[in-house]
Amino acid sequence: MKLSKFPRLRITHAATPLEPMQRLSMLLGGPTLWIKRDDCTGLATGGNKTRKLEYLMADALAQRADTVITQGATQSNHARQTAAIACKLGLACHIILEDRTGYTSDDYKRSGNVFLDHLFGAQVSEVPGGSAMDAAMAQLADRLRADGRRPYIIPGGGSNPIGALGYVTCALELIDQANNLGLDIDHLVHATGSAGTQAGLVAGLEGARSGIPVLGIGVRAARQPQEERVFALAQQTAELLGVPGAVRREAVVANCDYVGPGYGLPTPGMVEAVTLLARTEGILLDPVYSGKGMAGLLDLIRQGHFKAGHNIVFLHTGGAVGLYGYRNAFAAG
Repeated sequence: MKLSKFPRLRITHAATPLEPMQRLSMLLGGPTLWIKRDDCTGLATGGNKTRKLEYLMADALAQRADTVITQGATQSNHARQTAAIACKLGLACHIILEDRTGYTSDDYKRSGNVFLDHLFGAQVSEVPGGSAMDAAMAQLADRLRADGRRPYIIPGGGSNPIGALGYVTCALELIDQANNLGLDIDHLVHATGSAGTQAGLVAGLEGARSGIPVLGIGVRAARQPQEERVFALAQQTAELLGVPGAVRREAVVANCDYVGPGYGLPTPGMVEAVTLLARTEGILLDPVYSGKGMAGLLDLIRQGHFKAGHNIVFLHTGGAVGLYGYRNAFAAG
């Protein structure tokens, strides 16, 4: 795999830490738990989208774009990081936010990521849940072109083959860190949503023949469509890298039992997981992705899914700023 042939901006504070979670491991009494701190990527409070944006924004600059367009849910971590990197590069940024929860509180609608979107100067518009987001971005791009602008569209979550290269890079980084520590990783677990993070990890780990299995804990879709979406993107990413056929279908695994009532909607497991990580390891998860991902991991450990003595790495995808939009959920919890 030749990542060097793809244009890339060096933005991420890499390598992000790979740390043991000793107190949590002792409390649970099962496998040895580690955390890969991609909440520490360094862009606008960090998060997994920074790695994707290194490649996406390099591609935008190569195409001489002067404006970027993207979309996400109201409290989108991706939107916040896109707005921030656009500032750094002197590009205009348009964000379309979809109401996927129906929440109307000021905390949710105005604080957290939404506040930062505006602080970074993005042009923000809101649409109802269920809107055709790709079509909305295409229409906006047409209007901007008519005004003489050169827009570049970034898909939700930065999840296309170019964006997924960021998590191929992360996979290779993780392999190197594990080798340097003498750490034999038995499983890598993370929250999976728009598919780009898991697709990049699988493409990278499979392409490197690392032997590290990946488990995505779903936060939005049911298992079958989530796995199919990840597999398709992982295949496209492998083809882009020049290693077609590197990804086996059985390497794409998602457990979507922890979504709860819907995307972005709190669950008791998420509240417990966020609180437990804060009070055992001093680490802040987010309520939409890593909180539900950790809730799934905790439950699977308690069920005996992972063996004592195994080394399990949890990839923290960031987004803790979103907690400010969910104060009511934690007050109720």
